[in-house]
Parts: sequence; C-alpha cells; structure tokens
Amino acid sequence: MWRGRAALDTQCCGHHNTMASPTGRLSGKHCLVTAAAQGIGRATVEAFLREGAVLVVAVDINAQKLNELTSDRVVRRVLDVRDGEGIKALARDHPDIDVLFNCAGIVHQRPLLETTDQEWNNSFDVNVKSMFLFCREFLPKMISRGGGSIINMSSAASSLRGIDRRCVYGATKAAVIGLTKGLAMEHVRDGIRCNVVCPSPVASPSFGSRSTDPEDSDLEHISFMENKRIGRLAKPEEVANLCLYLASDESSYHTGNVFVIDGGFTL
Repeated sequence: MWRGRAALDTQCCGHHNTMASPTGRLSGKHCLVTAAAQGIGRATVEAFLREGAVLVVAVDINAQKLNELTSDRVVRRVLDVRDGEGIKALARDHPDIDVLFNCAGIVHQRPLLETTDQEWNNSFDVNVKSMFLFCREFLPKMISRGGGSIINMSSAASSLRGIDRRCVYGATKAAVIGLTKGLAMEHVRDGIRCNVVCPSPVASPSFGSRSTDPEDSDLEHISFMENKRIGRLAKPEEVANLCLYLASDESSYHTGNVFVIDGGFTL
C-alpha cells in the first residue's frame, strides 16, 4: 500500500566499494530509478551499476528493501512518488541526472463497475501523475545539461491489449504511452529522448503475491504464457536489459517509441 511519507535521504553508506567501470555502457551517467527496491526497478539499478553508472539514485517507499542496495554508488531515497514537494527536493539534491526511469506503479484488480472514485484516483496518481511530477522537476536540468533519457514503465495491458479485471490499470498504462509520446514530441529538439516499455506479466515479487489469489486473472496469464506462448513469464532482468539499452547511447535514435517485451503475449 502506498502511503504518504516525507522524503528521507539515506546517504551512500554501503560496504561494497564497487568502482564504476570506465568502459561500461553507462560510463559517466547519473541515473534515477523509482520503485528501485525490488522487481524490475531493482534489477535495473543492478544493471545500471554493472554497466558503469557513476551514481544511481534509488527511490522507493519500502525502506527495508531499499536498504538492501548497499553499493557505494547508490543513494537511497525513501519517497512516496505522489509527494510533489518531496520530488522537488530530490531534484534540487540531484541536479545532474542523465537517465530517469519512472518504474513505480500499482496494479488495480477490479472490474470498472466495482471501482470507487478513490481507487481510480489513486491508480492515476501513482501510475501517471507521479511520472508527470518527476519529468516536470528533472527535465529542466536535463535540458540545460544537453539532454538525457527518460524511460517510462507502461504495460502490455494498456492500449495494446485489454485484460480482464484490469480496466483501470489499463487506462493508466495507456495514459503513460500518450504521456511518453507527447513528451518526446515536445522536447525532440532539446536532446531529450523519452521512450516507454510495455512488458507482459513479469515474474516479480508483486506478481507472485497477486497470483496467489484464486480469483485473479494472473493465473490465466501464467497458463497462457506457459502453454500457448514462449513457455514462461518474463524475468525482471530481461526487462532491465531493455531499460539499460534505452538508458545508453546505443539507443540514441529512439524517442517516442513503444517497446513491447512480451514473449508473444500480444500476438
């Protein structure tokens, strides 16, 4: 559950003296990842570090899990992504971000007719408004520094495919695609690249907890992927590898693009 919380910064105090690789794909880059404590976010933090990022600002609301990131090139920030003032403070503290990965999101599991106004608003606040807030605060410095890469997390359950009991979730993720394309268009001449990643179900901790519900449609997704598509769910590390490509200069001609990583889910 996402709860309002004041931003808390914990310094890079880990015990692992992991030097940045001078020849890595992200050599010299400063990165920020939301939902960094587990799943795709954590796998991406680890990939960024492995490929030579100078610094990764790891943002999450789960302080306990966040503290498991112990590299001395990680700054841990406990922050609710709906906290606009906290995001402003974060941008002031880290004005040199080259790569922004908006990974935070929640999965609302209920048909539209059973959804309350509060559930609708919270889904859009976490999944969409948070990206707007982060982009608005970090874009000016990115532009002044000559450019950067923004990666937004959407889903195959969006404008790409309808999923049972995912109407509200799909609406938020379709909005992320629209936000990404609009942002890419507005800043195409400013050195800003903005792309969106759309995975099918991923074998992450959050997916594992949802799939224990016998009423949940995720059980159908597991069976579908295992028996009729690639044979398994995606691994967080596979999505992280795509994010690594989009963060690197290898993707320098990509902007406003939708990257589907789904093992055939949307075929």
